[in-house]
Amino acid sequence: MTYRVNGKSFDEEPDPGQCLRTFLRALGHFGVKKGCDAGDCGACTVWLDGAPVHSCITPAFRADGREVTTIEGLGAPGNLHPVQRQFRDAPGFQCGFCTAGMIMTSATFTEAQKADLPRALKGNLCRCTGYRGIEDAVKGVVGVAKAAPGKAVGTSVSAPAAEDVVTGRAPFTMDTQIDGMLHLKVLHSPHAHARIVSIDKTAALAVPGVHRVYTWEDVPPRRFTTAIHTDHLVDPDDTYLLDRTVRFVGQRVVAVLADTVGAAEEGCRRVAVEYEVLPAVFDAEEAMADGAPQLHEAVDPFVLDPVHNTLVEIHAQIGDIDAGFAEADVVHEGTYFSPRVQHAHLETHGSIAWMENGRLNVRTSSQSPSIAKVKLAHLFALRPDQLRVFCARVGGGFGGKQEVISEDLAALATLDTGRPVCFEYTREEEFTTASPRHPMTLTVKLGATASGRLTALQVRNVSNTGAYGNHAGETLYAGGAAVMIYRCPNKKYDAFSVYTNTVPSGALRGYGMTQPAFAVESAMDELALALHMDPLELRRRNIVRPGDPLLSMDEGPDDVVFTEDGLATCIDLVDEAMAHNAGEPPPGPGWLVGNGVASSLHETAPPTEHLSEAWITLGDDLVYELAVGTVEFGEGTSTAHVQIAAHQLGTTPSRIRLVQSDTDRTGFDTGAFASAGLFVAGNAVLRAADAVRDRILEFAAAHTGVHVVMCSMDDESVVCGDRRVPLAELVATARARGIRFSAARKAYGSPRSVTSNAQGFRIAVHPVTGEIRILYSVQATDAAVIINPAQVRGQVEGGVAQGIGFALTEHHHVDANGVMVNPNFRNYRIPTYADIPRTEVLLVDSSDSVGPLRSKGIAECCINPVAPALANALHDATGVRCRALPLTPERIYRQLSESRPVTTGLRA
Repeated sequence: MTYRVNGKSFDEEPDPGQCLRTFLRALGHFGVKKGCDAGDCGACTVWLDGAPVHSCITPAFRADGREVTTIEGLGAPGNLHPVQRQFRDAPGFQCGFCTAGMIMTSATFTEAQKADLPRALKGNLCRCTGYRGIEDAVKGVVGVAKAAPGKAVGTSVSAPAAEDVVTGRAPFTMDTQIDGMLHLKVLHSPHAHARIVSIDKTAALAVPGVHRVYTWEDVPPRRFTTAIHTDHLVDPDDTYLLDRTVRFVGQRVVAVLADTVGAAEEGCRRVAVEYEVLPAVFDAEEAMADGAPQLHEAVDPFVLDPVHNTLVEIHAQIGDIDAGFAEADVVHEGTYFSPRVQHAHLETHGSIAWMENGRLNVRTSSQSPSIAKVKLAHLFALRPDQLRVFCARVGGGFGGKQEVISEDLAALATLDTGRPVCFEYTREEEFTTASPRHPMTLTVKLGATASGRLTALQVRNVSNTGAYGNHAGETLYAGGAAVMIYRCPNKKYDAFSVYTNTVPSGALRGYGMTQPAFAVESAMDELALALHMDPLELRRRNIVRPGDPLLSMDEGPDDVVFTEDGLATCIDLVDEAMAHNAGEPPPGPGWLVGNGVASSLHETAPPTEHLSEAWITLGDDLVYELAVGTVEFGEGTSTAHVQIAAHQLGTTPSRIRLVQSDTDRTGFDTGAFASAGLFVAGNAVLRAADAVRDRILEFAAAHTGVHVVMCSMDDESVVCGDRRVPLAELVATARARGIRFSAARKAYGSPRSVTSNAQGFRIAVHPVTGEIRILYSVQATDAAVIINPAQVRGQVEGGVAQGIGFALTEHHHVDANGVMVNPNFRNYRIPTYADIPRTEVLLVDSSDSVGPLRSKGIAECCINPVAPALANALHDATGVRCRALPLTPERIYRQLSESRPVTTGLRA
């Protein structure tokens, strides 16, 4: 067969049944991404004779004799196609994994298609941007700007990797080829709870190309937790690489290593496993009941009550809760449910391991290579110098990659065979085995006086941690922030994290706060209704203010600094915006229209120890090398770190060369999660830049005989009094004396501050079908000093979009046997372009007391008020109060058709 790819002809014979995506990637065209292998996401889009196709569902043989164009053939850095330039300048990407496909699709648009983007972009998904940046890119809107020397902060500079991203040359985890690489695939449990009686490897090992079949007997017998935290003691060591007991459908049973993915999959099919099926339990409340099937024995001191499957309990009280309710004129009580939600990052989990000079190297899709290294060293009894873990660019995370779930088996196989090994999740494995958001059932009871003053606030939270306890306790504690947001002398928080025979839950944007925010903010609206009070006025009367103690668990001191009244400002900004912006008109007559608002507080770093180290060195080429361990996966920390360094060093971002997320080349970094990528790592970068600047100025002062206070940085020189000294001269002089302009600094996640935000929606609801249309969306955020305005807006837009999916469409459906029944994009239904409105983003004019350059990270918190604001708008429009997510048309229709008042649990 003859193929022509990006203008070059060659003869090649694809494998039988091979799709065009894998064929092109085998040829080195890594801009063609794998997101779904089902034609649902569009990340693999290429052109066949100029027409866009999803290459994952296009047989390779169909390209015979035709012209194939990939993103690499569209343009190159320095010679961009106009649409690549538009995506760079909008900016039209965050993590960038979907960007090549988006560009290949939109570069073919006619004017008519540009005018109908909901239809034109229906085949391309993005989980990061909320689609507004993509719309701007398609329409040629420019959002980035160049920064003057020393003026980088506050400017929407372009991301350091922007041109590589839009040309498909930015390497992601799997974008590499290593000679002799083997492939690993996993056989998953078909049972929710079972003990393995026997495993017969014989038939699997007979498959041509199969090298190894690993079972529980072949792995180190060390318990660990897959969760990533600096302090590993906050999570239970309840997991093995491979276990003799399986506790959820999808758990790893056997790992097969082979020359090809196909051979490894066939090996998995031929492994014969005999199971003793055990009783299973899927509901958290049922799991705590006497006589429920027991998942774990009392082997870990952190498992509180294994007989009742209870991993963690929290019982905290401030004041006298009974007296608070006795004082109340009105009491509201309701129970609210938030289901599992998958991260749906377009790049699936994956790792590649190999040996080099006697050391294990692991290239992985992780939010923390530093802690992944610590865990691998523990599992395989390696010294730190025997191991390197690093990340290329990561295709989305949202907390899903705050786990070690692909690195371990790849490392095991490489250490065993000495061969390079690739282990890449399928999209189905993401849905059935990776860690989704914790399902939580929360009962909220509120008491208030007739004037609207809260007298009592009580929350009971039952969290379903699934089969293992990764992130169980930390997400439970994080939910206390929903109690912290309101002033109230009497508070009670009872919370339980419970094992069930379901996929282990984990970290997801909002981290334990999103579910309680839905419950508490919905309950506040219900309380306002009973008080005949405007819901925003009720919030204004009760939100915490600077000077108030941030009380959720107890009255003891903590390290949270609360100095700005950002929360009140956010509420006022949203209120004003809702009053003056009608948004889109209802789709037609008969639709019911309603408004809803919710608010939230979120701490800017986790309460557990968070550490980051940054190194900066001025090279002979007059470029500053900035080394920081934080991973870039769309949250924008790379851009922010470069801006902070350039700002402090009086130069431009183009003179900062970034090295990141590599344990051989950067210092320790706990990880990019909980907004700590800006808040903690940003402070480390700030301190390192200040130290290098001071060292240069002190040397320049001595070199010129001018007092240091008369010296200042000026891009490629230092101004000392009335003399301008080129940096080249200073570097050469210093080098001759054995001096380097270099510094390393650390930062810790303490003290912490809080980020505030409020979300408003105007929606239309069809009274017959239950369909919701969003007419207007606005979010106000207190991000303090803005490092990069375009990135802040993009993070908020993306967080709102993800929150809309959480609230309206996404549900991890599990059947009566514990099997997830919708493990693909088509049926799980993350939002498309057509589902997401343009959100107006309002930024509070404020500053922070402890963040880098008085800034705050906001990528985490912006999702929290979205679901309750939609639920409140639904009630305002229809009188229907849905206390369970998602707010599907079926659920809304059912409640509307019942035509009876909603039980509110009110008493006067």
